[in-house]
Amino acid sequence: MTVRLDFTSEAFFRDPPKAIATLRVSGPVVATRFPLVGDVWITTTHDATAQVLKDGATFTLRKEDGDVAGLRWWMPRYVRTIANNMLTMDEPDHTRLRSIVDEAFRRRAIVAMEPRIRAIADGLADELFASGNPADLVQRYARILPLAVISELLGLPPADRPKFIAWANSMSSLTNVVSFFRLLFAFRKMRAYLEGQLQIARERGGEGLIAELVQVEREGGQITPDEMVSMVFLLLAAGSETTTHLISGSAYELLRNPGLRDWLEEDWSRVGLAVEEFLRFVSPVQFSKPRYVRRDVEVEGIRLKKGDRVMVMLAAANMDPSVHDRPETLGLERKPNRHVSFGTGIHFCLGHQLARIEAACALEALFVRWPKLGLAVDASRIHWRKRPGLRAIAELPVMADRRGTQATASSGSVMDRPQAAAS
Repeated sequence: MTVRLDFTSEAFFRDPPKAIATLRVSGPVVATRFPLVGDVWITTTHDATAQVLKDGATFTLRKEDGDVAGLRWWMPRYVRTIANNMLTMDEPDHTRLRSIVDEAFRRRAIVAMEPRIRAIADGLADELFASGNPADLVQRYARILPLAVISELLGLPPADRPKFIAWANSMSSLTNVVSFFRLLFAFRKMRAYLEGQLQIARERGGEGLIAELVQVEREGGQITPDEMVSMVFLLLAAGSETTTHLISGSAYELLRNPGLRDWLEEDWSRVGLAVEEFLRFVSPVQFSKPRYVRRDVEVEGIRLKKGDRVMVMLAAANMDPSVHDRPETLGLERKPNRHVSFGTGIHFCLGHQLARIEAACALEALFVRWPKLGLAVDASRIHWRKRPGLRAIAELPVMADRRGTQATASSGSVMDRPQAAAS
């Protein structure tokens, strides 16, 4: 039986635990239709999710002809180039490319970047209300911080960051086939830009991960020019988009849960523990990429046939009551916390350390700088983008001196009515 659920609806994004519990009643793996993908099986438990992610021999990211599972025949070549990255590769190609970027990351210690990340966060927090009060926390803060960090890490010019923000907004607006066609134009410009930056690094060297990747390439690393482009695209896009929504989703939960906010503000050394719970509860990345089933197989008693497609639902694994006590509850002191927000197996997120540091720095900088920060509208007026697979708050209006007051659910966007900037 095919389960029907709108994975882009407001109801789904506003209360994922409720929708996930309904799905899980139908089984550990359920057949459904997913936007832009079509008929697919999705996992609803931690164990089913882990089985699919860890068994690359059975669940492949590539079709038999080697093409990426989620691509369509009509998609332009430059889309295929960008999609041909580590996240869509099986062994041995995945390890070949992962080793190259791992080497580049080792040359630039991520943990050592924490003071710089905090400095960027402090600066952005200071400027949050520079253009008016209220301000949109997504566009004024959560979007800019990870883009600034990853572009600096890559060695991209600071003057080009408005381009990255425009491209990131285009990707967040992907909801259906029509918006996908609009996104194609941004993809083409982004690929041309990255090709240019790689060529500059080959000719002049430079600082940052792009220069390090070029050096690995020069030293005999097995990577093609197209794979270099797709790798930098992956680092820029994946290194910012998901962290944007982790930061905004975490801030939203603190703004509407005063008790949790008080607990965290009492001792900011707790922020690392809190971030782990936000990763589990917010689950910005809700689904994996689709995989093909290479052979008939059972997943927790459900028979999948060769040629079927399956997507793991990371958000469902994070809400599995057999693994997490009272999973529908946000508990910042939760230990242990066996969330799978960064995946598992060979595709465990390369940027997990960076994302954790960015989220911790972002939350502390924000709430220390603005101790009376509050929602500018009632929580019922916060909406999520209709982006399948990504839990992304569309707009998060906040005010500098709103803590403890009751925001009203007035009509229209509060961002349309700027007031004087906060001091």
